[in-house]
This record gives sequence, C-alpha cells and structure tokens, in this order.
Amino acid sequence: MNYQPESCIVHVVDDDPGLRRSLRFLLDSVGWTVQLHDSAEEFLDVVATPAQPCCLLLDIRMPSMSGLELQQVLRERGVAVPILFMTGHADVSMAVQAMKSGALDFIEKPFNDQKLLDAVAAAMRHSAEAIDEASRRQAAQAMLAQFSPREREVAQLVAQGQPNKQIATQLNISEKTVHIHRQHVMEKAGVSSAAELARLMLRVNPAALD
Repeated sequence: MNYQPESCIVHVVDDDPGLRRSLRFLLDSVGWTVQLHDSAEEFLDVVATPAQPCCLLLDIRMPSMSGLELQQVLRERGVAVPILFMTGHADVSMAVQAMKSGALDFIEKPFNDQKLLDAVAAAMRHSAEAIDEASRRQAAQAMLAQFSPREREVAQLVAQGQPNKQIATQLNISEKTVHIHRQHVMEKAGVSSAAELARLMLRVNPAALD
C-alpha cells in the first residue's frame, strides 16, 4: 500500500506539554500529520479502527491511566494501532514487556531525532500493510459469502486439492454436479485454479483448510 506522509496520523500521548510540543515540531518537519493528547483517556475518546495509516507514540508512565493500561484497553477493543512506547532508562524492562504484548518498538528518552523518525516511518509501513491486508480480507469475505452451502462444501474440497471424482464420492453427488458447482465457485470467487481458491480462503481464515 502506497501512502503519503500527510495522509498518515501520528498520535502523541504524553502528559508533558513541552515534550508534546517538541514532538509536534519534529514530526511536522517531515510532513507527518500530528495529533496531540495529554492523557490516555483523551486518546480513547477519539480513537477508532484506523482507515488510514497511523501510529501511537505513547509514554509508558502517565498519571491516571498508564501507557501499558492503554495498550491493554486497545487490545480488548480490537483497535490495532502500532504502538511505539516512549520510555525513561528505568522503564526499559516495562517496555520489553509491552513489546511482548504487541507493541512495535520502544524509544528511550532523550530521543535521537533520526531514530524516532525512522521508528515512526517503520510503524507507518506496518500500519499501511495491515490496513491493506484487512481490505483484501474483507473483499475475500464478500466473494466467499456468495457461495451456497453446497458450493462452500465443494470449494473446501477443491481448495484442498481433491479431484472432482473424489469430491463426488465424498458428497454423494454426481461428478457432473461437482463440475458445475466447481465452475460456479471459480466464477464467484474470481479465480481460475484450486491454488488461487485456497489462497483466497486462507486469507479469510488461516485454519480454513485444516
């Protein structure tokens, strides 16, 4: 997925107004769109499942709700935003734990500007790829939703590489009927081979062919 910096949003969540201002200045200088939040609660009031690439620069220690607690709430809500934790030296062990819980990276204060910008760029690529994959999965789901119950059965077996004769025996239908269902499946899914059908089904559900 291609993207332009101005179409991406960097959310900065930190209770230090001076740090927020300096991060805005730095991120603005390379064209990122920046939104500042002085608390985790304020961020939660505006966050939604992203429709455009974004990332979260998140302080690990804040009053009221910590960065780690915000990470947990986002995970519970199913909001997939790449998180870059901002940490002091004493917080590194906490940041490592945060990465085990899904954070993308952590950046130690005081920042090296270029390292921070590189980390944000990597997070944006990650976000763009995730949004693109979600779009592909949604399109695949729409295609597979067109199948009748019998077509779903045939599609499952075709994607597993079974020949028409074997499918006919397993479903107790004629080989000609399997051929017709197979044609309909391929047309509705917009594919021309069993391998393409398998990839489509696995995109929707990685366990689809188990």
